[in-house]
Formats: sequence, C-alpha cells, structure tokens
Amino acid sequence: MCAVKNIPVLDEYDVCVIGGGSAGCSTAYTCAKYGLKTLIVEKSTKLGGSSNNALVTPMMRSYTKHHPNFYDLVNQLNTYAHTEDQQGSGQIWFSAEAMNNSWESLYTNVNGHILYDTSLIDVNIENGTIVSIVVDCVEGLYEIKAKHFVDATGDAKLSRLSGIPVEHGDHHLENQISSLRFEMGGIDIEKFRAYVFSLNDSYSIHRTKKDYFEAAMVVHKGFAMEPLFQKGVEQGYLIPSDLHYFQCYSIPDKPGGMSFNCPHIVMMKDNTNAVERSKAYVYGHQAIQRLVTFLKAMMPGFEHSFLLQVANQLGIRESWRIVGQYQMQEDAYATMARFEDAIARGDWYIDVHSASQSLVHQKSYQKGDYYEIPYRSLITNELDNLIVVGRCISATFLMQASIRIIPTCIDIGEAAGEAIHLCEVDKCSLKKLDGKKLSKLINNYR
Repeated sequence: MCAVKNIPVLDEYDVCVIGGGSAGCSTAYTCAKYGLKTLIVEKSTKLGGSSNNALVTPMMRSYTKHHPNFYDLVNQLNTYAHTEDQQGSGQIWFSAEAMNNSWESLYTNVNGHILYDTSLIDVNIENGTIVSIVVDCVEGLYEIKAKHFVDATGDAKLSRLSGIPVEHGDHHLENQISSLRFEMGGIDIEKFRAYVFSLNDSYSIHRTKKDYFEAAMVVHKGFAMEPLFQKGVEQGYLIPSDLHYFQCYSIPDKPGGMSFNCPHIVMMKDNTNAVERSKAYVYGHQAIQRLVTFLKAMMPGFEHSFLLQVANQLGIRESWRIVGQYQMQEDAYATMARFEDAIARGDWYIDVHSASQSLVHQKSYQKGDYYEIPYRSLITNELDNLIVVGRCISATFLMQASIRIIPTCIDIGEAAGEAIHLCEVDKCSLKKLDGKKLSKLINNYR
C-alpha cells in the first residue's frame, strides 16, 4: 500500500513507463504508436538511460535480426552522424547527445509524454494490481495513475517497491564492476592510432584513417600499451588500480573526441548500497583526473587534449534482477535456447566484468547464432499489470551479462509495448497474456 496519502493526482494514463533508457523508450514508443496515452517518468533530464547519463557509447555489436524500433533508432542516429564503423565489427557508435535527441524526437512525434527530473518514491497496490505510483518532482509529490506499469528503471526499483522478489550479484553477492565514464576532446586520433599500431597492438582492428578507433589496456593481459601505463605509475601519474581496465572509443560527431569506458571502480563489489555508490563517485572522479593528467603527459596524440565531461551516473552493468515467472539460466546461451513464448533474441557473449575474477567471457557466437528470451521472464507471479524490461528482467547473474546490451534491451522493450497493446485488444492482464500468441504476432524480424 502507498505510504504517502492526500497527494494530488497529476494525470491518468494508459501506460506509465518508469525509466527512459533504451528499454523504457522502446516500450513507450511502441505504446504511443498504437495511440495509447503513454508517459515516461525519467529521473534525469535526458532520454537514453546509460547511453546519456553514464556516457555508454557505442552499442555492442549484434548480428541477429531485430524488431523495427531498433532500425528506427539507428536511422534517426544517422541523421546526426554515420553510426557504423568501416571495418564491419558490428558496433554502432554515437554521441550521448544524439541518442537523447533521437529517442526524444521519435517518441514525441507519436505524441508520447515525458516527465523529466522526477523520481519514483512509492507505489499503491490493490488486489494484485498497481493502481498508482507516487513521484517527487519540482512541485513536490504527485500521484500518477495508469492501467499498465513498466519497470524500466535498470535497478528494478518499481518491482522492489511493489514487493516483487529480486536477486543481485553472483553467488558471492558481488555485482559486476561499475565504471565512471568520461569524454576528452582535442585528441589527435590519427597520431594515437599510429602509435598504437606501432606497438604491434593486436586489440584494435581499425587501421583506416578517419574511421572509428578503439583502444584498450587491461593489466597483466599482454596488452601492447601496458608498459607505458606502468611508466605512468612509476612517474606518479597513476596508481596501480588505474591499470585495472582502460578502454576508449572515438565519437562520430565529435572530431577529436573520445569516450572512455573507465575507470573501473574496483573497490565497489556491492553497487546496491547507496553509501558505497557515493564512495565510488569520489574514487571515480579522482581516478579520472589521474588518467587525464597521464594521457596529456605521456600518450602520443593527447598532448593538446582536455576533459570534456564526466558521466553524471555510474556505468552499472548489473544490480537487482527480478525473479519472474521464468528465470533465464546461463545454459540458454550455451544451447541457443528456443521458447514457445519467445519475444526477443540475444547474441552478445556472456560478458562479466567480475569484481574478483577480472573479465569472464563465454565463447562468442558465430553470425546467425542466437538464443531467445521468453515473455515469462518479463512478468511476475505477484502483479497483474506490471511488466519489466531491460537489464533487470528475470535471469541469472551470468545470463544477464549477455542480455544487458542496448540492442537486446530495445527489442525487449518493443516486445513489452506489443504485449501491452495485445492486452488492450484481448482485454486481459499482462500476467495472464498468452505469450505464445504474442510471440507469433511479433516474431517477423527484419
């Protein structure tokens, strides 16, 4: 039951989506296209979730076919800058700003509603149905009513407030390592590219000038740049933990700009703790300053570089996951599982940035390989009108490490939107919707 009483109702909607990340935007976009009155409640001031707030660019490669929303988004991103690299790695690269503008344009053009700068704080449940939520915005508290609710928070916050059982972390209750990403400008990328390949680096495949460029260094893994980073430690620019993980990508509509998938916050093993997350921000800010100083002083191509921005949100790879009607196990990856109620496909490898074991990777698929994600992993046993999308669907720690990438989350979100529309047509609840029927309706992949 809702703990806060006597607060005004903001409005009533057909669909209320909590969280404007890749999965939430895709769900809302689908619902709005069907003419359903749809609201996204977003705690930040941009759409795109981690793509914007955590500066997570680019999308990881996915060779499987996708639902239409994925292609709508890529086409919209291409109006800002070409997104795919010339070497055919399958990655789609973009700027955070282009991601926000793309989702916002797509969604508002189909009459979607957005409530920015607004946080979920409570939920009102009656007889197994979410009646309303309570949010905190600039005016204070409001109640929002809807027929269907979507948990796209990434941290399963709506589900947890609603009493849905959740899990987090591995069997030691350790989460995947989080990062605090940043961007730099003023880089001579061609000089940096030439330097990396002068070391006979075997990581990057991007030799073509003016093409996308990616570079990395993981300590004690034989990376060609490690000796330079070790010198950075010796000369006092870096500390040993800064060498845990380093990775950077070019940004298509920011000439001379690169996005950094680091530093890893190695000391935070439980990111579900608010105090630990706050400590992680402090550590991350200090580590970024060390990395920027080191790169300017010692890395060829960075002599005239400067810090552009630091993410305002940690890059959380995994936190809470619901325990839904069906929990996907890691053998679904190994067996390329198929389901009668399949609603999306995944083909990214099991990609664990482990707090205790460093990188843990399952063998990658070949082109054309995929596993399926069942509708039952998006819904719960407890509530009639709740559907969960994105990285916090019902899956084990290892299986979630494959599901969590942006293209898969977009497809999951679109499937959820289709489920809501089908519920409207069939006059049934999300919990009782025939997943097999949904699967037959939406599995015409492009």
